[in-house]
Amino acid sequence: MVVRLLYLLFVQVCRWLVLLGRSSASKDVELLVLRHEVAMLRRTQPRPRWDWADRAVLAALIRLLPQRLRLHRLITPGTVLRWHRRLVARKWTYARRTGRPPVDSEIASLIERFATENRTWGYKRIQGELLKLGHRVGASTIRRVLKSCGLPPAPVRQTDTTWRQFLRTQASTMLAVDFFHVDCALTLRRLYCFFVMEVGSRYVHVLGVTAHPDGPWTNQQVRNLLMDLGDRAAGFRFLVRDRAGQFTAAFDAVLADAGITAVKIPPRTPRANAFAERFVRTVRAEVTDRMLIFGERHLRAVLAEYARHYNGRRPHHALQLQPPRPDHPIADLTAGRIKRRPILGGLINEYEPAA
Repeated sequence: MVVRLLYLLFVQVCRWLVLLGRSSASKDVELLVLRHEVAMLRRTQPRPRWDWADRAVLAALIRLLPQRLRLHRLITPGTVLRWHRRLVARKWTYARRTGRPPVDSEIASLIERFATENRTWGYKRIQGELLKLGHRVGASTIRRVLKSCGLPPAPVRQTDTTWRQFLRTQASTMLAVDFFHVDCALTLRRLYCFFVMEVGSRYVHVLGVTAHPDGPWTNQQVRNLLMDLGDRAAGFRFLVRDRAGQFTAAFDAVLADAGITAVKIPPRTPRANAFAERFVRTVRAEVTDRMLIFGERHLRAVLAEYARHYNGRRPHHALQLQPPRPDHPIADLTAGRIKRRPILGGLINEYEPAA
């Protein structure tokens, strides 16, 4: 123990002698370095955070210290060299042109469009279509673009037919059927209106009004519809309906005898029968929510008059602002006066040239 104490005293005395032999400039530099290191240690959270000013000060002062003192600083010569390499890397910021060039965004959007609009087109088919347009793109590139867009290969896309695509494709051969109710003004009796829409032309058939829409009544109404359609019934292949209890197996059998398949929409998805639901909203907004209905006879008369207006005079967005079956000729522009004809007590107005 005594020997160790004597050794430590001897080492410290030697350090003092070496310190006395150093110049005052070297001592001042070491004091500046120590003070800067202490300032940085006070900012430790949880380790010293270096900014560009700290690096510049320490890099300039550390080279003035004796070599043996450089090894006991917070930064080492290796740290200074690493800072230098980082500065060089920031200076030379030219792009590394390695690998294949990226696909142009316009071509990528065109590939996605082809695959979305043509579900049966594979990579080669899309590649050929792009070549016709002057774009040379490899099949593997097309595969990579479609994968990044979340589009599967053609066999999967071909079988994955959405409900919206089915409706649009089969619109001209489809019927849409549904009920909507109206509460009478005085008795608060609830009446149900049963209607069918020809989806392709948007023509609406109001089949009947009743307070008790059971299965036999619904079956009879669809028989009446087929009789009214006559030979035109052969042009329809599908009838879209919901899962209400009024649509029984006998209802589907009546349609099957006429060559029409009843298609049930998925549970709790009224949007799948969008055309019928849109008509319900229209008739409510334009008629039944704006007037009082006093009974079953009154509702039949109102709906018959509105169906005549809806099918013959009311413009439709899906039909280029034309009625389903116009019942009046194109207006003569030479006529100077326009006549207003109110229907349903002035609830709806129709306009035509005066005679």
